[in-house]
Amino acid sequence: MEETNLYIVRHGKTMFNTLERVQGWCDTPLTPKGREGIECVGLGLQDTKFVEAYSSDSGRAIETMRLLLSKHPDGKDLPYHTDPRIREWCFGSLEGAYDAEMWGVLPRVLNFKTEDDLFATDVTFKEIADAIFEADTANWAETYEKLRERVWTGFEDIAQRREKDGGGNVLIVSHGLTIAFLLSLIDSNQPVRANLLNGSINRVKYQDGKFTIRAINDISYLERGKTIANKENA
Repeated sequence: MEETNLYIVRHGKTMFNTLERVQGWCDTPLTPKGREGIECVGLGLQDTKFVEAYSSDSGRAIETMRLLLSKHPDGKDLPYHTDPRIREWCFGSLEGAYDAEMWGVLPRVLNFKTEDDLFATDVTFKEIADAIFEADTANWAETYEKLRERVWTGFEDIAQRREKDGGGNVLIVSHGLTIAFLLSLIDSNQPVRANLLNGSINRVKYQDGKFTIRAINDISYLERGKTIANKENA
């Protein structure tokens, strides 16, 4: 049996990422530079053998996965599935607002003066999720408990099925806050992260019911792909 490893990619940069707007369950397409970056990630992953692929059901994640598979030699033959459980957090009525608006509201809910004060403390994902739930006037946001169950079971089910079927590498496209949240669930000593880069890869191993973090916010595949692309275009 091979090791079971998840290569979890944050989707490419989108229109709302560029405009610095809140993007959870709402969706915008990848920008031309976002597509270019993901194509480079795909080139950087060409030598990595995968046995299957998953993405969230959000359009930006699906677009990212299609670009990755288009650059991989086995891309046309890889079984590919979407799973709504690994989509981004739902920000409720804050969806589509400017990032500064959301990160201006949440510190006040949590009794901090500014966003900098918020992240300078040992704030937890539970506190952030509870603050989003409280600030949401549309009653769409998920409770922390529902969010935790969704994200954990989504990734765990993928890993368990792969381990049962003989292991191997799984290519996954998900979202910044969701990936960071998963890492914190695996290792409670991980800091709260809100800055995972578009196209970064976060690798986790799964064995006998336990996840182990192998890499966080890794852009080496992106950089390798840029080198390959430059040589091809020379």
